[in-house]
Amino acid sequence: MGTSNHGRTDAFHGGDPLNSGARWYYTARNAERDPVSALDTKVRADRGHHRSINESLARVISRQYEEHSSWSYQLHYDNLAALARAHLELRPMPSYASVRRYMQARGLLKKPRKRKRDPTEPLRRGKGHYEVRSYEREYVNALWHLDFHLGSRALLDQKGQWCRPHLFACLDDRSRLCCHGQWYWDETAESLSHGFSQAVLKRGIPGELMSDCGSAMKAAEFREGLADLDITHAMTLPYSPHQNAKSEVFWNQAEGRFLPMLEGCRDLTMTRLNDAFCAWVELDYNRGLHSEIGTSPLERFLSDKNVGRASPDSDSVRCAFRMRNARQQRRSDGTVSIAGQRFEVPSRYRHQKTIYVRYARWDLRVVDMIDGRTDTVLCRLFPVDKAQNADGRRRVLKPLPQDDVSPAEPPPSGMAPLLRELMAEYSATGLPPAYLPKGEQRANNDHKTENDK
Repeated sequence: MGTSNHGRTDAFHGGDPLNSGARWYYTARNAERDPVSALDTKVRADRGHHRSINESLARVISRQYEEHSSWSYQLHYDNLAALARAHLELRPMPSYASVRRYMQARGLLKKPRKRKRDPTEPLRRGKGHYEVRSYEREYVNALWHLDFHLGSRALLDQKGQWCRPHLFACLDDRSRLCCHGQWYWDETAESLSHGFSQAVLKRGIPGELMSDCGSAMKAAEFREGLADLDITHAMTLPYSPHQNAKSEVFWNQAEGRFLPMLEGCRDLTMTRLNDAFCAWVELDYNRGLHSEIGTSPLERFLSDKNVGRASPDSDSVRCAFRMRNARQQRRSDGTVSIAGQRFEVPSRYRHQKTIYVRYARWDLRVVDMIDGRTDTVLCRLFPVDKAQNADGRRRVLKPLPQDDVSPAEPPPSGMAPLLRELMAEYSATGLPPAYLPKGEQRANNDHKTENDK
């Protein structure tokens, strides 16, 4: 037993134990700075490299992963083995463990399989070419985040159906302050304009707004409103929710802190939900400590430099979120068609063929006729009231502006100027008129006959 143990000890130390101890001693003694580091295990020179994966096989693995990122490692290995049997440059074929370690080290991880072809696949594939970094604007009201969130709590609507309302929220990028939040039954341009107008009236006009590419955000009414208020609209890339991550964090607060406090309310209505949410936002979220900024959103919003502009009055903000469109005036009755409804144009504009109007499709109570060049409001248009028009009373048409400068009874102008010019030019040639007057020819013939007699 002793001989056997001594033999294993020599094999472990690679020779005489005394020689090994001396080698360690002199190695530590000759070390310039740290003798312990000198005795540490040396890192292999080929660490981080895969000697069993040659350059040709590495290219094949990368190309095969790009085409089939949802394959398992075993399926990748089986296909590589089939290629190695057909191509000599891929041999010798490494083991399955070596291929799997190589792919994991290079980030070639298995991705979930797509059920159907997505037209935005090139966008999602190209997203990985750019790094993701956190960002924050330097001043308050420099950038706002806007989005809708489908709530998890269902409510009964007026039709007696269970519907999940949408939460609208507008957050300041610098302070994380919720400028305005409200629950709506739908995610439309009307709800978007209604909620964003309240945020502007409360906190002022921001310099830039970031949102996703939803249909409500791309509506003509909302884009015209942002242009009138001089707000730059930046949209996130498709399949890039991290660009609007501050809104995503706010949804977690609403779902994890606010809605659980309403679990005991069975007959929850939309009015009750908005009343509770308004109180929670203003007194709990905006005044609570935010772990990312180290203070409350309201305190940072009030203390930091504010680059926002003062908000106009409510009527100006409401009128800003309307679309601009051109309509052809019908000359027979002086009307234009807007959203399937006829509107009367004042008679003083009856000479204009194209009429420019501004309106919101969800509110046709206020439709303005504007100047096509300066966007100045000229007058307000009203729908046709056929019942009132049936009384037979009509106004006398007033003269148009160009009629006021002309005389009431213009004198006869005589021959047209062009025809007079042509006659003078023809007379200057000296040629006789190229026609025979029928009446004068008969008179000359009669006179010649009398002389002959």
